[in-house]
Amino acid sequence: MVEHLLSKLKGDRWIWIIVILLSGWSLLAVYSSVGTLAYKEGKGTELYLFKHFSLIAVGFVLMYLSHKLDYRYYAGISKLLMAITVPLLLYTLIFGSKVNDASRWVTIPVINQTFQTSDLAKLALITFLARMLSRKQEEIKDVKKSFIPIMGAVCGVFVLIAWANMSTAIMLFGVCVLLLLIGRISFKQIAIVSAGVVLLGIIVVSIGPRRATYYSRVKSFIGVEKDKQEGMPVSFQDDKNYQANNAKIAIATGGVFGKGPGNSIQRNVLPHPYSDFIFAIIIEEYGTIGGVVLIFLYLALMYRCIRIVTLSPKAFGAFLAAGLGFSLTIQAFANMAVAVGLGPVTGVPLPLVSMGGTSILFTSIALGIILSVSRNIEELKGKQELDERPKEKRVVVGTISV
Repeated sequence: MVEHLLSKLKGDRWIWIIVILLSGWSLLAVYSSVGTLAYKEGKGTELYLFKHFSLIAVGFVLMYLSHKLDYRYYAGISKLLMAITVPLLLYTLIFGSKVNDASRWVTIPVINQTFQTSDLAKLALITFLARMLSRKQEEIKDVKKSFIPIMGAVCGVFVLIAWANMSTAIMLFGVCVLLLLIGRISFKQIAIVSAGVVLLGIIVVSIGPRRATYYSRVKSFIGVEKDKQEGMPVSFQDDKNYQANNAKIAIATGGVFGKGPGNSIQRNVLPHPYSDFIFAIIIEEYGTIGGVVLIFLYLALMYRCIRIVTLSPKAFGAFLAAGLGFSLTIQAFANMAVAVGLGPVTGVPLPLVSMGGTSILFTSIALGIILSVSRNIEELKGKQELDERPKEKRVVVGTISV
């Protein structure tokens, strides 16, 4: 049954297996984590499980459709995505739904669901940058023809995302720098782009609507903030460290083997155990072993993407697989780093595992594009092997050819 199903799926089989494993684990983790949310909303946990399962199912459909489309078509689609993304990001900043002083979502009127535009922006910028780098390899050192258009796209999207979501903007810029390095952009030009983005980041942090939140999170992370009454480090009950401290409790009490599925205690006190801090809940329930296995799955995903990069005969396919692969794994490790206390709280979901709408759907599309590149490699390899096969000799016996 499984073998028959996998035979219908083209592209890197290991990526399909990793996606299935992460999605299955996601159902268990989300079902275990939404109890408090269901209680507050007066709904059953089964309702959230069904909604999450539906999103995963839709994500698989999008992944399948994306991997069936020849990846070369995404070069033209990227231009359309960029034309849509920039005005949509502007619209989100002005008219978007605000949560915690952040305008990250646009409400879709008919179905009354929110849509996080930065997820679309990540996909649009990476595919557009892959197209630009692949088509301008002959003139990659030309400042006017290559550097300025690339810098404009990267800096423009960065500042529009950073205004409401600095962590996502920083991770996306990191992916862009990796693509620029692979694309043979000179270190001097990359340094100029980086300096421009850093300057834009300083401006956003200084005058942006979330500047107080950024300062507070960084100060809490590095331990600068002190208790005003006693002059001691921030207490465990301090609201600014509430999420991080409870995540650490979940990880510390999980031990090596964990408390078992559904037995988490910190899911009842963490504000977002089903999204931002789901990795802490997984370690609490499945132990250090569960956390290591999850990390291994993301590393394996990155390895398979790198393998596709090395095998791709076309530059555009290699850039697509590299950019989208780095984007998913960097986001995954950023989420896990926050959960274990290696970074300030960011609100970045764990790809394919955290509960969420647009994150799951656009992650699925990104994986579908990677698989499309892999499918093309397999088809070219099969065609090459067919062409290299020696032609069978035909012996004529009477009027019958053999």
